[in-house]
Parts: sequence; structure tokens; C-alpha cells
Amino acid sequence: MTKVYLGLGTNLGDMESNLRNALLEIQERVGSVTSQSAFYLTEPWGFDSTNKFLNMVVEVQTTLTPFQLLSVTQSIEKELGRLTKSEDGVYSDRLIDIDILFYGQDVITDATLTIPHPLLHKRDFVLEPLKEIAANFVHPIMKCSIADITGN
Repeated sequence: MTKVYLGLGTNLGDMESNLRNALLEIQERVGSVTSQSAFYLTEPWGFDSTNKFLNMVVEVQTTLTPFQLLSVTQSIEKELGRLTKSEDGVYSDRLIDIDILFYGQDVITDATLTIPHPLLHKRDFVLEPLKEIAANFVHPIMKCSIADITGN
């Protein structure tokens, strides 16, 4: 079993329902959800939108490999109504987004998967819920805790 952290976000439709449905699918198809943050209402990041986001982070124990995890989370996104992923850093409104933040202490740099998530240290909408459930988790590249990254 490997402890992974996933970031979830949505800014369309019934946002609480979107996150709860994603949680149910993660529990069923990824592994045991051992911790979850509160929901955080945040401004869009990286693009303009009139819709705020609802975000959260979950800790999951999984037997899936990193690439299996990517495949399953992308399938969950599609099944819950996400039609497109961002391309070339161009973001848009979405029903659900599931990002792999950490996969244990693994560091993976591949054309289809980068772990830890390369932008998480710049995104308060990820850092705040992550700090809530894993303040002492040490970033495998930055070599400091999530609490240290957030400055408190």
C-alpha cells in the first residue's frame, strides 16, 4: 500500500455533489480514503472565470501503480462529466478535476505524469487543504514539510 494525496476541484454545477461523487469513486476504485480536508471555496487560478472553485485534498491508501492511478483518476473525471483536460497550460471551467499531488515519496518525470505535482507549491487552493490533513508531510524534492512551504 502506498499513501497518495489527491487534489480535487470543481467550479461548475452542484460543486459539493461533484466532490462527493468523486470521493465515492475514489473510495471504490483507487483505495481507502484515510483522511480528507474540508471544502475550500477559492478564486480561479491560471485563467479568468466568474465561477469560484470548490477544492479539497484527500489521502488515499492504494495498491495502484502511479500510472494505473493516473488512468483511473482520468476515467473518473470523464465519467463524472469532464470533457477536456487543460492543454499547453490553458485552463477552463470544469465539473471535476483530480490531480495526483504525491505518490508516497516517489519522484516521477514522464511525458504523461509528473509527481509530485509540479505546481502544487504555488497553489494555495492545494496547499491549504493539504496542510489541514498532512502539515508534516515532507515534499520529496523540496525537502521541507507542507507547513514549511505555506510559511506556518
